[in-house]
Amino acid sequence: MGFRIIKTAIATLAAIIIADALNIEGALSAGLLAILGVDVTRKRSLRTVSSRFFASVLGLLLAFGLFFLLGFHIWVLILYILIAFPLMARTHFKEGIVTSSVVVFRVFGGEELSLHVMFAQIELLLIGLGSAMVVNLVYMPKEENKLSEIRHKIDELFAAIFSQIALTLHHPQHIWDGKELIEASSLIEDGLTRAKRALENQLVSPDESWSVYFYMRKQQLERIESMLELIAQVFQRMPQTDIAALLFERLSLDVTKEEYTGRTEAMLSEWEQEFKKMELPSTREEFEIRSAVLQLCRELAVYLEIAKKDKAPAASNL
Repeated sequence: MGFRIIKTAIATLAAIIIADALNIEGALSAGLLAILGVDVTRKRSLRTVSSRFFASVLGLLLAFGLFFLLGFHIWVLILYILIAFPLMARTHFKEGIVTSSVVVFRVFGGEELSLHVMFAQIELLLIGLGSAMVVNLVYMPKEENKLSEIRHKIDELFAAIFSQIALTLHHPQHIWDGKELIEASSLIEDGLTRAKRALENQLVSPDESWSVYFYMRKQQLERIESMLELIAQVFQRMPQTDIAALLFERLSLDVTKEEYTGRTEAMLSEWEQEFKKMELPSTREEFEIRSAVLQLCRELAVYLEIAKKDKAPAASNL
């Protein structure tokens, strides 16, 4: 049983008790409106509750006009739907269509038009939707622990990916199934979804650090996929491939750090200088492999640039 169900039960009970205590006719309708008002985040709750309230008031006014002019007939109710639903969609109150229908159908069922009926329906709206909003604002499950857990798993997967890349560069015949890539992609998407939900639960001073982190990993995963295409062109072990492997071995250690260490970047810069001093390839095969390794290092530089932009630098590098 999810926590949203528990919140819905609490909001429903509170709405019915409050409406009954105030002697408002149709207290159960307040409970139904509370069920419709419970949402998954605080910000979304504020948006949907306000949308449902104003849509219901708009629907009430329109229904009162139609029932007054044409009477309480089924075909008038159908006419209401044909007019009200497109109007609410156009006025950006689409989320309130169901809520307004509950209120209007109650008026239709009572077959009475008066200010007392109008105010009673508005009171039920305020109590039902208000109870749902209060319950939403009071407590929302915190995502911090789950986000930290997902981050740790992604970091470990990235470390494993870089270790496999290093192993492949040392031994081109090494076979790797790449399952870590699929797992990392799935976790990143899950993290982005949870980070967005956590952000929508912060009404004051929202912290976007989790969204930044998961978006960074998504960008980096794209760069890793480009690297793998280049590694597929490395079919022979050479001194250059061994040096590149050392870079990825270093990166497999650095990737789990919360701060940007800069160690891999420094090694890459040194190696690029050495690469320029090496003799030109003597065979076509050597040229192709060295070209792939050079492009691989350029992809690695882009990867590191993303990390450098979105990760805090280590104190020793400030």
